[in-house]
Amino acid sequence: MSDFDTIIRGGTVATASDTFQCDVGISGAKIAALGSDLGYAAEIVDAKGKLVLPGGIDSHVHFSQPMAPGIVMADDFASGTRAAAFGGNTLVLPFALQQKGESLREVVKQYHAKADGRCYVDVSFHLIITDTSERVLGQELPALVGDGYTSFKVFMTYEGMALSDLELLNVMAVARETGALVMVHAENFDAIRFLTDRLERAGKTAPQYHATSRPIPVEREATHRAIALAELVDVPVMIVHVSNREAMEEIRRAQIRGLKVYGETCPQYLVLTEKDMQGLNMEGAKYVCSPPPRDEASQQACWEGIQQGVFSLFSSDHCPFRYDDPQGKAFPKGRTSFRWVPNGIPGVDTRLQILFSEGVGKGRITLNEFVAFTSTNHAKTYGLYPKKGTIAVGSDADIVIWDPQQERTISQKLLHGACDYTPYEGFKVKGWPVSTMVRGKFVVRDEKLVGKPGDGVYVSRGKSSFAVSRTR
Repeated sequence: MSDFDTIIRGGTVATASDTFQCDVGISGAKIAALGSDLGYAAEIVDAKGKLVLPGGIDSHVHFSQPMAPGIVMADDFASGTRAAAFGGNTLVLPFALQQKGESLREVVKQYHAKADGRCYVDVSFHLIITDTSERVLGQELPALVGDGYTSFKVFMTYEGMALSDLELLNVMAVARETGALVMVHAENFDAIRFLTDRLERAGKTAPQYHATSRPIPVEREATHRAIALAELVDVPVMIVHVSNREAMEEIRRAQIRGLKVYGETCPQYLVLTEKDMQGLNMEGAKYVCSPPPRDEASQQACWEGIQQGVFSLFSSDHCPFRYDDPQGKAFPKGRTSFRWVPNGIPGVDTRLQILFSEGVGKGRITLNEFVAFTSTNHAKTYGLYPKKGTIAVGSDADIVIWDPQQERTISQKLLHGACDYTPYEGFKVKGWPVSTMVRGKFVVRDEKLVGKPGDGVYVSRGKSSFAVSRTR
């Protein structure tokens, strides 16, 4: 009789705190033993020369999200989680978007219907709050937090989504009362509208002017204001997709003062710049996201934010739209300005490779920090640890086998989502996920899809521990 269902043998195991030679024994969905000479298993997986890492957790992705008329998001839960699995991720956290007038409880039901039976990796949901009615804040939101939806996002920009300061305070008050975590998209809506109107009147409507309409002060001011409002209510906040030094420094100052303010950054702010939006014709639309990529100095600032622990999360903000599609990035009929380009770029399948190659491979961060920023800190921040986010006895067997020597040039033809382009086309990386295991079962093995829709399940969450790993 076998001692385990699977033994991953001969690899180098890395967690957020340790790196060691170790075999991993798996029984059912759980890690059952770590050590050498573990005995027999129904299946032995040879990981010699490979890294054995906790599966990536991408806590900022968008799938099947309703958009403005004429715009359709590229990835549903099947294609999005398939791409995530090939990218070395074992759990993703998409957003359940409430639109004005909708019941928050009904929105959650709708997203479960979209996801159930279609996912290749595990999922859990954040909520997006756009309607702050008494029913939502007084009844639905507290009840949903109690049911395991312990984080929600608020917007300071976008028509129909931006909340006033009073609305933000009211949402934050519910978070404080329930122990939930507030995620904030920090950009000043009125400033963006003011700049957009002026640019359009001047005939500056090409995709490159998207960045001009959302300069650094727009993000810095909103970041400062979000932190001030959170301080008034005494509630923790996560400032998401930070793109530049000035916003990063606002977070750092808050942390120095002892406030529970956390930061997240993304691949686009490490390797893209606003110059990418200057492509001929509509090519620049491929890089339109908010906040926009900045400049090389901002890239360096974001690396500093990672290295110095100002940021605790590295997420993709995967928000995919097809390019060569009238319902995607190209200007829809009758809409002739950057204002109408859907905001968002794909990236769930390339996040880990970019950070590993540019971070670990170039000595900017350690392997343990890589694990923390891409998995463990996400699990701790969003109430999943130690079930997820680490390799330890009793944790879920969510594992990625990683080849640190494999060199690739990122290309859309290598990827597995429903988008028709990658903004990282031609970007060279060293380090690539080979196999992805979710709860003891391979979904991707030797870079081939072996799982099926339904292998991933919904995961309810506890409350944030806020005990994020800081290894420097």
